[in-house]
Amino acid sequence: MIKFHKLKHIFHITQAEQWEKAKILGSYCAGSLDTEGFIHCSEASQIIKVAKRFFSNQKGLVILFIDADKVKAEVRYEEAEIGELFPHIYGELNIDAVFQVINFESGEDGLFELPQEVVDL
Repeated sequence: MIKFHKLKHIFHITQAEQWEKAKILGSYCAGSLDTEGFIHCSEASQIIKVAKRFFSNQKGLVILFIDADKVKAEVRYEEAEIGELFPHIYGELNIDAVFQVINFESGEDGLFELPQEVVDL
């Protein structure tokens, strides 16, 4: 199921090192672009469940704050296996669409909390 409602801001969790490389190259390309054809993103309300499912016990993470209106590639909302719609970017992410990047580390208990910068947006 594809739904084309589009929020202004979407988010992507990645390794800080990957983001640093992207800034040098001029665009960001997640591994999922090669393997699945798109870059996984989320809405603010989905960040914690994505982090818990895919990024537990990882260090050096950042959250990219993306202005969806500035993304040059197509952004589609598609249903994931959990029955929820997630934004996917079908192509490389132009770095000028990223308006903020923050560190995203789990707490000492290994759990993630929604950063205040996301809440305040």
